Amino acid sequence: MRALFIQSSPPTTVPALRLKPATFSAMAEQEAPAPLKSLNSYDPTYISFNNKSNANAEAWWLNFSGQPVSYGDIQPRKSLQMNTFLTHPWIFRASDGAKLLANLKEVYFPTPAQFEEYGCQRYQPVDITAPVYSLQENCTRLIRSMVRKEDICKLEIPEGLRKDLSREPDILRDIQILSAKRSIKDSN
Repeated sequence: MRALFIQSSPPTTVPALRLKPATFSAMAEQEAPAPLKSLNSYDPTYISFNNKSNANAEAWWLNFSGQPVSYGDIQPRKSLQMNTFLTHPWIFRASDGAKLLANLKEVYFPTPAQFEEYGCQRYQPVDITAPVYSLQENCTRLIRSMVRKEDICKLEIPEGLRKDLSREPDILRDIQILSAKRSIKDSN
């Protein structure tokens, strides 16, 4: 059996990475109001993003300006090992732009690094899954996949549904909404 050590209490034989005091305030700030963005690159951590969904999952890092930077697709049942930092948020999207969850959350914030018995970093598993989509979301995704964009206006459906179908997934809009949700949650 292999021993696992969490960074906050490493044994004396394993060199400990010390969290800088600024990191604790940065982590607290990341739990506070928006915008969603990376804060610093002080404390490395090691993650294995495991795609448990049935579709390709695109990994998006939110940079220091809050802009998404693609780290490519992770095929179903495959993994992407990532060296990242504690204050770097990640989001995931299916190839059609639909939301995916990382450890059951829309935005993943890395946890402190963990090390094996002899000081080797341990890649912590993060499961990428599809949420339970509403019936409307499922139908919208299905219709978008079957009907060309220019033909949506020809469908004999209520105007509200037509508008929903015309509004394509937009990761920048999603980030703004997530940031606004965080601000509202933190003000309560």
